[in-house]
Amino acid sequence: MRHSHSIRWALMPLLAAAALMTGCAQMKLGAPVASVDNIQKAKASGLAPSAVGEFTLAKGKPAEMDAGVSIRSNTLSSPFEQSFAKYLKETLSAELKAAGLLDPASTTVIRGELTDSMLDAAIGEGKGALGARFMVVKAGKVVFDKELRTEAKWESSFVGAVAIPRAVNEYTTLHRQLVTKLLDDPQFRAAVK
Repeated sequence: MRHSHSIRWALMPLLAAAALMTGCAQMKLGAPVASVDNIQKAKASGLAPSAVGEFTLAKGKPAEMDAGVSIRSNTLSSPFEQSFAKYLKETLSAELKAAGLLDPASTTVIRGELTDSMLDAAIGEGKGALGARFMVVKAGKVVFDKELRTEAKWESSFVGAVAIPRAVNEYTTLHRQLVTKLLDDPQFRAAVK
């Protein structure tokens, strides 16, 4: 009896190691879904229907920042040309479309440059950040140009099967939160009215 008890304790480090090893995997974010809050914000803001133009990685930033983030032994990337800048574009487009404010033919065009993208699902505390420079161009003239940033911290489980989906969810939420910051910005609202 004592022998089986000691074997169990001897196996504990191996079980802990197995819990951490989820295998190297390539994961993709799910398609952006408009949030009720952002739809209401957009509708109440008096924004004119706008087009969403090009979203790219900001000059001088490393290409890896746009291509993927690591979550323990996994890599998370965007389903849109493996670009988080393009994912941010699609998130903004989804919100405006759901609010009835997306017009590809509009002469008011919202553009963006990804300036920050970070995700860390360390045991204990996870954290992430997302930043972008947004521009509004009206009939070829820049009428708004501002960098916005959002970040988050959360409890990150020891168990990879819990921590990894949580980190993916938090990183997805950062994109929506950055769009919220844009919609809340009074200078942006004035530029798009």
